[in-house]
Amino acid sequence: MIRRKIHRLKLCRSELVLGHKTLVMGVLNVTPDSFSDGGKFLDVKRAVARGLEMEREGADIIDIGAESTRPGSWEISAVEELARLLPVLEGLRGKLKIPISVDTQKTAVAEIAIGAGAEIVNDVSGLQRDPRLAEVVARHGAAVILMHMRGTPRIMQSLPFAKNVMKDVASGLKKSLSTAHKAGIAKSKIVIDPGIGFGKSFEQNYELLAKLPELGKLGYPLLVGTSRKGFLGRTLARNGKPAAVENRIWGTAATVAAAIFGGAHIVRVHDVKEMVQVARVADCLVKH
Repeated sequence: MIRRKIHRLKLCRSELVLGHKTLVMGVLNVTPDSFSDGGKFLDVKRAVARGLEMEREGADIIDIGAESTRPGSWEISAVEELARLLPVLEGLRGKLKIPISVDTQKTAVAEIAIGAGAEIVNDVSGLQRDPRLAEVVARHGAAVILMHMRGTPRIMQSLPFAKNVMKDVASGLKKSLSTAHKAGIAKSKIVIDPGIGFGKSFEQNYELLAKLPELGKLGYPLLVGTSRKGFLGRTLARNGKPAAVENRIWGTAATVAAAIFGGAHIVRVHDVKEMVQVARVADCLVKH
């Protein structure tokens, strides 16, 4: 098990201490087509209620996504993304005591979302889709999560997989970090994410988890998101059929614990109440 380095993540209006305990990021998808809960929180009132519920369950951050990035998904316009996102941000503003992250790749969406209260931009493309996004983050003093993705959501699982996934992820993250720094984003505002499930093979997802400490050597806090993902469905398959999304909770729990033992500072999950328990127990083991 890895002793995590302590980091102070500077947000627009606050600060998060990373490393003393694992922070739990709750996923709030306000989409009709996300892989695990598409359509469930498309209604604004339900989405706001779920955000507040996740805070009560122990979430440290809420991550709101209004565009699905599941394998094979199509991109939507910034107008459509904002139409889904803004009412939820406005409904949560002033009610949540924890920071809000917005899961977007678009400059226009990020800028308006930050103005509406978001303090973190979670970019699954690692600033590669639209480098101007880095300028917006820097100008507003927001924090950014740089994720590694091979390809785009539409084609990422049909492209050839990297021959050496660790080198590929490290190289991609270094490129994203360079873009961030050139735009003026301070090191104290950056989190990196290896992008489990985003253009990786079944075996590579497990390799990334097992070798997570190697990515920790880059010197930035780590976020890991394995929650309910397809590789868990394959692992838990019965009679040749992948386990249904709702039956992947214990598989998720195992990978959350593994990520923490490998040095993750933040875990991104759908099942907040259960994964908060996993994180607290894993944290006790890490300390000894």
